[in-house]
Amino acid sequence: MQKNVIGKIEKLSVEHFKTARRKLCLVPLLYSGKGMDKKPLRDYIDKLKDYWDDVERRINDLETKLGSINRIYHELIDAGGEKGMEIIKKLNEGSYQIIKRFLKKGARLEATEDQALIKENMDWGRCLATNPETPKVLTKVSEFYLQTVQKRDEYIAKRVNETLKSNEMGVLFIRENNNVKFSSDIEIFRIRPPILDEIHQYLYDFPSKK
Repeated sequence: MQKNVIGKIEKLSVEHFKTARRKLCLVPLLYSGKGMDKKPLRDYIDKLKDYWDDVERRINDLETKLGSINRIYHELIDAGGEKGMEIIKKLNEGSYQIIKRFLKKGARLEATEDQALIKENMDWGRCLATNPETPKVLTKVSEFYLQTVQKRDEYIAKRVNETLKSNEMGVLFIRENNNVKFSSDIEIFRIRPPILDEIHQYLYDFPSKK
């Protein structure tokens, strides 16, 4: 499965990708900034805005060359349509604004995850957050947490494979450290604006900014 990092769109061989193969853009979801102090938060929000502006521009460039976005997928969303959009609005303002514009152009928001798996994964995450003192308990809780992460990734891959049709293009908004294995007939485009590295460095340095 070929993976393409979308940097300079103009270098793509358009005819190569204008096939009946299914196409999927992967967009990293970023930390919203909740919990940051006021001053560092302002700096981070500025960078976040630049990130989402660039993400939308790159997807628009792909649409121009390869065709319209047909389907939208979003991590942590177990419903499509208006109900799914209500959840996304609470989760991530950046992805919400982009998705809203694509829906107006005819794209469809698909239910992407299973609610039971999400809840189970979050429960194990909360258990990990308590920092178990005994190694045995920590190991077990970590195993259960990672198992549910894997099940979620497998479910996401299944949903994309079931709903993304021949010659369609979709967008999946998902965490960077995912391990989703997509069907081999889906062409993957990784949307990665240059400012993403700067954002990572900013978050790494954040404790010293307080």
